[in-house]
This record gives sequence, C-alpha cells and structure tokens, in this order.
Amino acid sequence: MYGHHAVQAALANPERVIHDFLATREAAASFEGASHKPQIVDRERLDKLCERDAVHQGVCLRVEPLETLAILDIVERTGPVLVLDQVTDPRNIGAILRSAAAFGAAALLVQDRNAPQESGAMAKAASGALDVVPILREVNLSRALQVLQAENFWVVGLDAGGTRLDGKGFIGRRVALVLGAEGAGLRRLTRETCDEIASVYMPGDMESLNVSNAAAVALYELVRPV
Repeated sequence: MYGHHAVQAALANPERVIHDFLATREAAASFEGASHKPQIVDRERLDKLCERDAVHQGVCLRVEPLETLAILDIVERTGPVLVLDQVTDPRNIGAILRSAAAFGAAALLVQDRNAPQESGAMAKAASGALDVVPILREVNLSRALQVLQAENFWVVGLDAGGTRLDGKGFIGRRVALVLGAEGAGLRRLTRETCDEIASVYMPGDMESLNVSNAAAVALYELVRPV
C-alpha cells in the first residue's frame, strides 16, 4: 500500500502485519517516531514497486491483508453497516470506506467472490480508512443480510425509484445500507431480501450518482442530527 494517509493508518493499526516500510528521504521525515523505521530508497524504486501511475507520495508498505471479522462480530459495533452488491472497482470501494469512516459506519460487507482483495489503489482511495473500517466477506450476500435482519438490522436497498431516504425514519433502528454495482444496480435476490428500497433526494437534472458518492450522501442522511 502507498500514500501518506494509508501508510500512517496502517502503522497505527496494531492488527496490521507489516513486512517492509520503504520511503524516500524526504517522505521519511513525516514518519519520525512511527512504530516502524523506514528503509530509505529512491523514488524510482517505489515507482517500480507500486501500481502503474500510482501516486505513492514517496512512501510504501508491504503488508499482510487484515483478517476479516465474522458477521456477528459487528453487532456490538455502533453505526450503520454498508453492504456492496458486486461493486468491483477498488477505487470506488476505497472511496466508500473513506465515507464509512467519516460517518461512523460499523463495517463494510461485500460478497467474497465478486469483490476485489485489498490493494494499493483501494488503500490510497480510502485515505487510511482501510485500517479503520473492518471489511466482512461473505459467500452468500442474501443469507448474510438475513443474519443481520435476525439481529434487528433494518435492511435498506439504495436504488433509483425507491422512496425518499429520510434519516428521521430510522431513529432507534440499526440500518444495513445496500448499494449495487453501477449500471446493474441491486441483483434481484438482494433486492427481494431488503426490508425497503430507498433513493437519495436529488432535485437536480442528474438521474444517478457514482456509487461512492451515493454512499456518502446516504450515510450522511442516516447519521445527521435531526
């Protein structure tokens, strides 16, 4: 993973196993007193190690992926749960994690076979949130939603044409907010498992938002003071 915020969050996370910490001399000055001491390298080496066109900001970590939680582990955590139905772009997922951290989400739930693994691009887009918001990976998303429903979560699918999402209607309830892939939207079985379908208020001329923007708007609506 690369980028100042992603690296700082990983270094501060006691659950993160770190193998190598590489930094240019200039970037290393920002990490004095960090839990790991960086190995000083030139920028060209980082260019080769990181993904194509990566904005690494002169710093890079080689790490183990974080262990995922079991679905019942998140029941005791506060805040809404975000659920992604076949959202596959790592940068979108990273941006969603960043919003999840900003608005106090409990966790991010994804379907195992249709979601990317941790990557440098995801960590960079998450700006540190990859080490703040736990990710759960489940084989059967509809069954996972049923488990949450059994734990008194109200499952809200976000899709165009739904009723207007209104945070006041969820006071006192735990919410699992489900977002589908751009274009395809929610799959039929996922949609049928939801307790309700809602959409964000958009008075302008656009019919839809990028999935990461929609997640941010919906999360704000759920947690804003009323």
